Amino acid sequence: MAQVSTIGLDLAKNVFQVHGLDPQGKVLVRRPLRRTEVLPFFAKLAPCLIGMEACGTAHHWARELTKLGHTVKLMPPAYVKPYVKRGKTDAADAEAIAEAVQRPTMRFVAIKTTDQQAVLMLHKVRDLLVRQRTMLINALRGHLAEFGIVAAQGAVGVRSAIAQFRADQASLPELARSAIRHLIGQIEAVAEDVKKAETEILAWCRADAASRRLLTIPGIGLITASAIAAAVPDPTLFRSGRQFAAWLGLTPRSQSSGGKERLGRISKQGDGTIRRLLVVGATAVIRVARQDNPGRAWAKRLLERKPARVVSVALANKTAQIAWAVMMRGEVYRAPAV
Repeated sequence: MAQVSTIGLDLAKNVFQVHGLDPQGKVLVRRPLRRTEVLPFFAKLAPCLIGMEACGTAHHWARELTKLGHTVKLMPPAYVKPYVKRGKTDAADAEAIAEAVQRPTMRFVAIKTTDQQAVLMLHKVRDLLVRQRTMLINALRGHLAEFGIVAAQGAVGVRSAIAQFRADQASLPELARSAIRHLIGQIEAVAEDVKKAETEILAWCRADAASRRLLTIPGIGLITASAIAAAVPDPTLFRSGRQFAAWLGLTPRSQSSGGKERLGRISKQGDGTIRRLLVVGATAVIRVARQDNPGRAWAKRLLERKPARVVSVALANKTAQIAWAVMMRGEVYRAPAV
């Protein structure tokens, strides 16, 4: 039997699909595998190229298969989809993966370490807690307004509303007091969990060299720096800073044909969390740019012609390109000479 050189592995929870090819492209293996059969199956094979779609469990399997001596490459699912011939089956997906992983122009996803995945998980948990806190605060505002207690927006408004409730709670029915106390307790507990998550992110950011270099860029704080460092373990996968910005969805969507260039709004493809953090950081930077700050002259000139939100996205694009250069060169950010 000829030796398998390339394998397309379609991941699943319980039943995986394998599509193996020899160097000439002939199909040698096409079979499903139970979860417990995956590692024993690949342990018997000689080292080969294994392609998989990047998903939640792909990095775990990539690390395990790499330990067995195989070369594992992860691909974005959107780039694999065009190679599916017809229909939607696990066998067709595995065949498409085996075909796509051999393409010389295919773009691959860097395999993350367990520490990098842990940091990204901590970021996701923090985002979830922040959303839950916002939901609880909105519910508290609505219920207090039913009894005439209305406060201003923002954290200060919430604190004043809670203080006013505690001062006037004697005039409220007992059931209403009990329900509102429950909401306040939930808000305080979630806020404490958010602080703990941010403290852990801060500790990791200070211990990571790439995060510390990213912190020197204007508009990038602890949360953004740690998120970029964990999500982009290998910046060499991008040919340029513009390609990195395009991966984040910060470049205009192109709809050009017949020699006519048509650029629309930003594509919003890629990592939405990092894109949002960069735009928020850029918004803070342009507030300083409105003042007499020579270091923000580029943003100030753009503000004279464009709306502030457009300038924020443009500055986020520029910041992403600077972040890629900082990671590639292993240097800190140096502001341009005025």
